[in-house]
Amino acid sequence: MPAFIRHPKDFWIGIIFIFFGLCAVVIGQDYGMGTTGRMGPAYFPVVLGGLLTLIGAIGIIRSFIRQGEAIGRIHVKELVLILAAVLLFGYLVRNAGLVPAAIVLIMVSAFASPKFHLGKTILLAVGMALFAVVLFVKLLGLPMPIFGPWFGA
Repeated sequence: MPAFIRHPKDFWIGIIFIFFGLCAVVIGQDYGMGTTGRMGPAYFPVVLGGLLTLIGAIGIIRSFIRQGEAIGRIHVKELVLILAAVLLFGYLVRNAGLVPAAIVLIMVSAFASPKFHLGKTILLAVGMALFAVVLFVKLLGLPMPIFGPWFGA
C-alpha cells in the first residue's frame, strides 16, 4: 500500500462501496426516474446508489486522514461457506420450505466460525427457523411454504 493511505480497510471498503453504488446508478439509467412525488422504478436504486457512492468517497477520504491497521488475511473458506449457505437457502426455500432452508442456512454459515459448537448451533437453527415461521408466515402472511413439495406438503 502507498504510504499516503493510512487506513487500508477504509480505503478498500470505500472502493467497494463506490463500485456497487456506481453499478446501481448505471443499471438504474435503463428505467424511468420519475420525480420525488411520483417515483419511477429507477428512483430508489439510483438514489441509494448515489448515497452508497458518497459513503464510499467519505471512506476513501478518511483513509488518508485516520490511522488504521493493515488488512489481515482473507478468510476464503469462511467466505465460501457463507456464500454457499445463502445460495442453498435460496434454492431450498422454494422446494424444501422455510424451516429446512433456515436450518441449513444457519448450520452451514455457523460452520464458518472457529467457535462452532454443534449442540448450540442446532438449538439456534431450530429457534431461528421457528421465529422465521412465526414472523414471515404467520404474522406477515407471506405465501411461503413452511415445508415444501419435497416433504409432501
